[in-house]
Amino acid sequence: MIDKEKAKLNMKRQWIKFAIVLTLYLLFLLWVKSWLGLIVVPFIYDAYISKKIRWQWWKDREKPVRVLMSWVDALVFALVAVYFINIFFFQNYVIPSSSLEKSLLRGDYLFVSKLSYGPRIPMTPLTMPLTQHTLPIVNSKSYISWPQWDYRRVKGLGQVELNDIVVFNVPSGDTVMKAEQYQAQDFYQTCYAYATQNNGKPDSIVGGMSQQQQWDYYHSMLANGSAMIKQNEAEFGKLLWRPVDRRENYVKRCVGLPGQKLEIRNQRVYLDGKMNKEPDNVQYTYWVKLQPGAVISDDDMVSMDITLEDYNSLNQYGYIPLTNRAYNMLRQRKDLVQSVRPVKDTEFNDNSKPYPITGYHHWTRDNYGPVIIPKKGMTLKLNMKNIAVYERPIRIYEKNKLEVRGGKIYINDKVTDKYTFKMDYYWMMGDNRHNSLDSRYWGFVPEDHIVGKPIMIWLSVNPETVGPKIRWNRMFRWVDNIK
Repeated sequence: MIDKEKAKLNMKRQWIKFAIVLTLYLLFLLWVKSWLGLIVVPFIYDAYISKKIRWQWWKDREKPVRVLMSWVDALVFALVAVYFINIFFFQNYVIPSSSLEKSLLRGDYLFVSKLSYGPRIPMTPLTMPLTQHTLPIVNSKSYISWPQWDYRRVKGLGQVELNDIVVFNVPSGDTVMKAEQYQAQDFYQTCYAYATQNNGKPDSIVGGMSQQQQWDYYHSMLANGSAMIKQNEAEFGKLLWRPVDRRENYVKRCVGLPGQKLEIRNQRVYLDGKMNKEPDNVQYTYWVKLQPGAVISDDDMVSMDITLEDYNSLNQYGYIPLTNRAYNMLRQRKDLVQSVRPVKDTEFNDNSKPYPITGYHHWTRDNYGPVIIPKKGMTLKLNMKNIAVYERPIRIYEKNKLEVRGGKIYINDKVTDKYTFKMDYYWMMGDNRHNSLDSRYWGFVPEDHIVGKPIMIWLSVNPETVGPKIRWNRMFRWVDNIK
């Protein structure tokens, strides 16, 4: 009698557990709008109620098998749980470069919220959990390119807002050179530089060409550079194609929203004719001439937020990125410096052609545009002056056939002078304005490339110090407070 009562009570508990798990699972399916997941419901029912499948068969085996399988079971559960959390809720990200200094520092570890803008349903479903694109140690692809699912984003808590710091897949990362020393370089910039070194024409000659000739010239430069890189596999390695969600993750600040007209005038960003607020810790590059024999001490470097990387740049090249605060402090130190002045656009050559690579413009990193940032449903007039700006969104991101022949624009083999965009686009820039490869060099960021929003710095490790590396004062700092 007692055993029956216990069995009845146990079954009641199992039904309660089943009801809770089923409710949560159905709410999840409702959220992601994927009713294909209903095929899992019978297995949930079996795990709690019918128990026809022996899910933990190994518990009845001898000790070696039982111990091994218990570890395997725990490991698989942990991997699935973490993978699920990474896809739909949170992901860890570490700042690899100085493009957002001094807002976010190299070695900052971030919690990135997928819920803030809504998580993407994986476009590359066959991926090794907890990897982005490469398996450690063996250095091979961590995903299978087929199948590719269409882009779809689950409803989130909000949307990208102006001046948000955003994690996204870099748009130009669709093609990567496999050689280790080139993997971090932009393939398209490398193609253009490689071709123009061999048979490029001066701007004065290109500027005198017709717009059709300019279009043909720049496309031939990219094609020739790509062919040279493919032929020189010993140096560059094989070319790899990466799907959208397997491309390298970047973190920048969104300084332009869909539908806005963006222009950079003398380093300042203007949106629809009004100057956008600059980040509190924005940096620009300055020429600094030290007094003979002068050395900036460690204490001075700390007080001015000058990193060892910045100081090495000063010693090697004579220029250094500085915040406005550091600039004012340094120029007052007559014991250290003879002169401090901003680097002019014409004085600095970073060997990168501003976006669009396929167009002729006199734009620079400090004086750029104007360009209209595409918005979903927006129809823009196209002409030979702006087609290079919108070629990549139309042809690559929205998968249309685009050609320019005889001064006319053909989209999907039809002559046209307009296009209606299918996605929202954003303009991303680093706060370290003269040390950031961003939208000024690879253009618009499509909405399907948006990963999430950094929420908090949970760990900060200084990669430059020999002794203690943890920056305790940065730990558990909210990223939203970094303006």
